Amino acid sequence: MSTQMWIRQIHRWLSMAFTLAVVANIVAMTMQVEAVWIGFLALVPLIPLLATGLYLFALPYRGRSNA
Repeated sequence: MSTQMWIRQIHRWLSMAFTLAVVANIVAMTMQVEAVWIGFLALVPLIPLLATGLYLFALPYRGRSNA
């Protein structure tokens, strides 16, 4: 499997982890749980998700010529 496919798969799994963290945050807010760490839980997958997303966004432009 190529590097691009690995990054694409990592990006997909990170998006699922981010979605689960957001759902956990919403559930905790509705239960009025006072745990700040649940709010920061979504940041753990969000930072590498941003990096892989920017890479995948720039990928089509990287191969183009300047002509």
